[in-house]
Amino acid sequence: MRRARLLLRGAACARSGSGLRAASPGGGRSLASDSGSGPAPDSGVPGQVDFYARFSPSPLSMKQFLDFGSMNACEKTSFMFLRQELPVRLANIMKEISLLPDNLLRTPSVQLVQSWYIQSLQELLEFKDKSAEEAKTIYDFTDTVIRIRNRHNDVIPTMAQGVIEYKESFGVDPVTSQNVQYFLDRFYMSRISIRMLLNQHSKSPGQPIQVVYVPSHLYHMVFELFKNAMRATMEHHADKGVYPPIQVHITLGNEDLTVKMSDRGGGVPLRKIDRLFNYMYSTAPRPRVETSRAVPLAGFGYGLPISRLYAQYFQGDLKLYSLEGYGTDAVIYIKALSTESIERLPVYNKAAWKHYNTNHEADDWCVPSREPKDMTTFRSA
Repeated sequence: MRRARLLLRGAACARSGSGLRAASPGGGRSLASDSGSGPAPDSGVPGQVDFYARFSPSPLSMKQFLDFGSMNACEKTSFMFLRQELPVRLANIMKEISLLPDNLLRTPSVQLVQSWYIQSLQELLEFKDKSAEEAKTIYDFTDTVIRIRNRHNDVIPTMAQGVIEYKESFGVDPVTSQNVQYFLDRFYMSRISIRMLLNQHSKSPGQPIQVVYVPSHLYHMVFELFKNAMRATMEHHADKGVYPPIQVHITLGNEDLTVKMSDRGGGVPLRKIDRLFNYMYSTAPRPRVETSRAVPLAGFGYGLPISRLYAQYFQGDLKLYSLEGYGTDAVIYIKALSTESIERLPVYNKAAWKHYNTNHEADDWCVPSREPKDMTTFRSA
């Protein structure tokens, strides 16, 4: 019989008594104390989403994940925490999905992603009132967690496909581009955090975590940076036939573990650096989403922005420093102490709502034209 491992023994035990923090400005409310005032049975998915979105997700530190992945796993505590935390994380980001432009929401790909989130939320809520003392409940919950994890395998490329469908049909204005960039950063960060919980719960005994970082996250970041550095080097030095090596430096300080990757691939102009992290900017041809076994970031131009989110998820960062005509330094910052590596989670609140519903004013700095002005036209007679 497959058995779940402990997730969140320390913090979850405390939360099981006090519930989750409310996201409202007043704070102090808990999901446990509000269980009697939850959504009515006939309120449906919108009522369930509204109810759970009233609470703020509970961020965990890397140390907590390591402790909760120990061999002394308490699957009951894991179940009790996740049946509260997962609906809260899902509902918070589902509220933000609903604030996207109507034409983007109507694309087939975004509607498919929404259907996955709705189905996953409904499956989790089936365990809301079930007893944690029954072995079958724990077993069924673990099966549900694995099913949800598999269902969400293609969330990144499918949402990316929706953005492409929207751009091809309606184009993009600066305000929409800014809102979509804001949303996708938060949506993909939420997806990373949810998947972290799902993976941790569904791990089998005998598979302890060996490093103080998430191997799959580190793999995505390093793979993307090596791929970009190698391609730039090969293209920039193709006519010479001699390819300078890519250098990697790893240093451990009191606060940060830093990985610097340096190439001599010709660099990138300063004005293009920000574009490399923009989801709406890609010169790649439209890719096809076929199977979940395909490289999830290939072809969409999402490699760098998603990699940066992986770094920021535990309070780190990813930055690019480029010298056009020479090469680029890509730097990954990771917290050195597991106690300081705490999840960075989006919260749906008034500030988030305001961001989607505020008309962004024109820039208060002059924008230079692409071509220099002919100053002879301004000469006095």
